[in-house]
Amino acid sequence: MSIASVSEITASSSVSFDDAIKQAIARAHKTLKNVEGAWIQDQKVVIRDGVITEYRVSMKITFVLID
Repeated sequence: MSIASVSEITASSSVSFDDAIKQAIARAHKTLKNVEGAWIQDQKVVIRDGVITEYRVSMKITFVLID
């Protein structure tokens, strides 16, 4: 039996949604052990003067506590 936990995080990037996701997973991997998966819950953009300046993702990261 495995026991897992879920942590909700938000990340942003000036490049793309994909970059924001990769940064979030890399950072979660540094802090959490046994990261097993992620669910992208929401995506948003910040627009200034008609131009996208920031890509934001809200995601849930699953990591195993006991395997």
